[in-house]
Amino acid sequence: MGSGGRPGVGGQGSAGHTASPGEAPGGAAMSRGVVILLGAAAAVITVAGMYWVSWLAGPLLLALVIVIAVYPIKTWLEGKGWPMWAAVLSLLVVIFGSVLALTAFLAASVSQLGALLAENSGQAHQLVDSLSAQLTKLGIDPAQSRATAGSADLSKFADQIGTVFSSVGSILSGLVFILALLLFMTAESGGTARRIGMIAKDRPHMVTALAGFVHGTRSYLGVTAVFGLVVAVLDTTALAIMGIPLAVLWGVLAFITNFIPNIGFVIGLVPPVLLALLTGGWQLALAVVVVYCVLNLVIQSLIQPRFIGDSVGLSATVTFLALLFWAWILGPLGALLAIPLTLLVKAVLVDADPRAQWVEALLGAEPATPKIKKGKQARQSRRAHRHFRISHRPKPADVATPPA
Repeated sequence: MGSGGRPGVGGQGSAGHTASPGEAPGGAAMSRGVVILLGAAAAVITVAGMYWVSWLAGPLLLALVIVIAVYPIKTWLEGKGWPMWAAVLSLLVVIFGSVLALTAFLAASVSQLGALLAENSGQAHQLVDSLSAQLTKLGIDPAQSRATAGSADLSKFADQIGTVFSSVGSILSGLVFILALLLFMTAESGGTARRIGMIAKDRPHMVTALAGFVHGTRSYLGVTAVFGLVVAVLDTTALAIMGIPLAVLWGVLAFITNFIPNIGFVIGLVPPVLLALLTGGWQLALAVVVVYCVLNLVIQSLIQPRFIGDSVGLSATVTFLALLFWAWILGPLGALLAIPLTLLVKAVLVDADPRAQWVEALLGAEPATPKIKKGKQARQSRRAHRHFRISHRPKPADVATPPA
């Protein structure tokens, strides 16, 4: 009896002990420095792997973001009585048609732009000579001034446009790969609720984090698309009034670059300014700069961040660093997907781990008070369980019949 009354004391230290994350399997705790080094090594290996397979990771992540964005339409169609195959087929037709129409429009516009630059090559040479003369008046060596002005030769853009147009075939081949991914991911999205329900039984925090990621991504894409459309319409109208060629193309470019944080405005500004300088002189180019600054800075810098901040919750510094990081990993596609990919990493590494919630205070623009933060997590949890509640309902075939 004496020995049988105390087995729990000794057994609790051996069989009942669970190793913590910073503890070796044998029970010896690893130092914090070793944990940091191992984490840094794992991060470097992961980043290097993504950089090495960026040709695959980029289209895969783009397809994932597109499926997340259009999934509510599929749910809405099924709620209207559409069968799942019809809803999926309708989504695929809309997505494929939109992407192919955009590709055809960009290809035709690039061809027109190349022809326009070739026609105005004489004006480009005059601008280069004028710039060289102005640099010489400022005391710069004539040879150096000619070299500096020659580097800004606008006629060289025609060759660059021709190179871009000749690579349309490779773009289309990559587009086919993206569309194939969309086909499989959209077709298999019907079983997402059941799979998430299975995960929720063992990892409820992960489900809540993923639900927050999906909600934040959809909110960000919706707000950015609405403001991008407003900016595109205003820019197209202003450029058409000023007589800038291919105004619709620059409006589409403004819409696309609106998804690039921080520097998207500058990327969308440069081409129409150069074209205005080529066709109408520096006065017209200055007018384009003023109009773009008034329209885009007011909308993108003052109004849009107020709406995006509520759905993203990332500071301006983190957003800019994320832009540089993802653009380096995935190229131009990474610049477009910088915010959604950052939200995905944050959901997996921060939101899914209750012990890492302190990191959110470093990433967010304004750290939320504990009361607000707790309410936000509760809303995300309720949204996740409401969204995947159907997966927990037992099917009639799964209910065991009682024995006779």
